[in-house]
Amino acid sequence: MPHPLPWYIAGPLIGLVVPALLLIGNKPFGVSSNFRHMCAAIAPCGIEFFRHDWKRVGLWNLIFLAGVFTGAASAAWLAPPDVIRLSGRAAADLRSIGIHDFTGLAPREIFSWTALGTLRGFIPIVIGGFLVGFGTAYAGGCTSGHAIAGLADRQVASLVATCSFFAGGLFATYFLLPMVL
Repeated sequence: MPHPLPWYIAGPLIGLVVPALLLIGNKPFGVSSNFRHMCAAIAPCGIEFFRHDWKRVGLWNLIFLAGVFTGAASAAWLAPPDVIRLSGRAAADLRSIGIHDFTGLAPREIFSWTALGTLRGFIPIVIGGFLVGFGTAYAGGCTSGHAIAGLADRQVASLVATCSFFAGGLFATYFLLPMVL
């Protein structure tokens, strides 16, 4: 059964994406802009944010997004069930806030269709999803765009955004998540 790539192989491969995109024509990198292009292409709804010429940036963005979904689906299908291993401390911390199912990639007690009908599932999935979407639009990109490409391009805004992403993640992990769950 295949195993995930170790960090010392996967990290440099991700890092090589930025120079590769520069070599093939100064292409921007990020996922959130691809969702914007997809919404503009599929459902032009009259919202100003989606009213742009998505064809101008090229179809490579949508191909990239399809590759992300295909890769994720392949990894989920091919990966052995024990790929994600939590430390004893992490498992104990999660049990203390009511999460006991560690069999999948994400706790089914929160991230499932049945959990969506509960407040405990609705807040992370719907409210959290809205905040992530709003945040990427407000920050001008997502973590991959800012942390990988923006930092490689030495953009101060990307440094601020990346630090904010991590600060928000720490705040959510240690303060919000225990209150919600």
